Amino acid sequence: MRRRLIHSTLAVVLVVIAVFGVSLLVIEARSIEAGARERVQSEAARLVAVVESRLVAGEQVTARSMHNAVPSDRHVVIDLAGEAPFTMGDRPEGGVISATETGAHGEAVTVQQSAGAVSDGVLRMFLIILAVSLLAVAAAVLLAVRQANRLAAPLTDLAETAERLGSGDPRSGRRRYGVPELDRVADVLDTSAERIARMITAERRLAADASHQLRTPLTALSMRLEEIIGTASDREAVQEEATIALAQVERLTDVVQRLLTNSRDPRLDSAVSFDLDEILIQQMEEWRPAYRSAGRAIVHSGKPGLRAVGTPGAVTQVLATLVENALMHGDGTVALRTRTTGTQVVVEVADGGPGVPPELGSRVFERSVSGRNSTGLGLAVARDLAEADGGRLELLQQRPPVFALFLSRDTGAGSG
Repeated sequence: MRRRLIHSTLAVVLVVIAVFGVSLLVIEARSIEAGARERVQSEAARLVAVVESRLVAGEQVTARSMHNAVPSDRHVVIDLAGEAPFTMGDRPEGGVISATETGAHGEAVTVQQSAGAVSDGVLRMFLIILAVSLLAVAAAVLLAVRQANRLAAPLTDLAETAERLGSGDPRSGRRRYGVPELDRVADVLDTSAERIARMITAERRLAADASHQLRTPLTALSMRLEEIIGTASDREAVQEEATIALAQVERLTDVVQRLLTNSRDPRLDSAVSFDLDEILIQQMEEWRPAYRSAGRAIVHSGKPGLRAVGTPGAVTQVLATLVENALMHGDGTVALRTRTTGTQVVVEVADGGPGVPPELGSRVFERSVSGRNSTGLGLAVARDLAEADGGRLELLQQRPPVFALFLSRDTGAGSG
């Protein structure tokens, strides 16, 4: 990926340099040539004026008298009416730029300049453009390498983290990269690592409990079977021992069932009754500095003292996603409002921004769907967390946006 990013960046830079560099060189070459022609034309007009003024004054116009008026790097042909033309300066070789002007007394002045001067000017301009292009390529290489490392390194680290999680290693990197989308992925991987760690702990606890609690009934069952074998000739003894062994099997089944029941998904055991205001206050305190830096505010209103049933950590993560989404894509004051509806408590997150585009609607919760040039991962993960916690996340209003998190209400608590 790093190589592809560098190559693509360089390709874009080279195309831009080729298009604009060639265009600039053509324009400058024409400008240099046009400037040279204008200078020669102006020189011819000036010399005609000098010749005409001297003719009016009755002076003779000769190569000697015009020596000081003609530049040394020009080839000039002066043709007076009724006289043989005379030349001044060396005749240029190769291509020339020529201009002829005539006066009121029939005199004509032709000024010629070597086209090599234009070629030299174009060459100098080409060298300047080439030097600037090389500097641009060098800068593009440095920026491309830096950007590729900035993007590829976090992705490589996240891939290693995901591979580590897939192999059963729940260690969490707790690294952040300064890219909101990548940091969001890192948050999800850290949460997954914690869940995997809890599951591994539960499995280890199950194995330890099983080895301890199953050993005794299995030992007792083995002893009963040995006694059955030893008393095979005594039918009553065999029947008695078999009855006892069957009871041992039933108790063993109960032990296995209890162990399996206790090893359920740890998320089911973490659902508790919690104070919703504590989480909202914690979120406001956590996000208030970021909103203050952006020149915005975050406020809390609604019904106080509500208690919900669920996982506080998951609810916190869902609300953090909504608040972060409002900071990145919304505008104005962000309002957190609490209310009740039936047996549920509702937390609404609203802002004064442009909201969700009409063509997206509820599809905003689908993975990789986004209308704001982002990854579209945050809301999808938040919805999954809400549903896994027994709640739901909905878009109540598109413009201005209003998102609502529905949670089970603790009916045993007061309404506050």
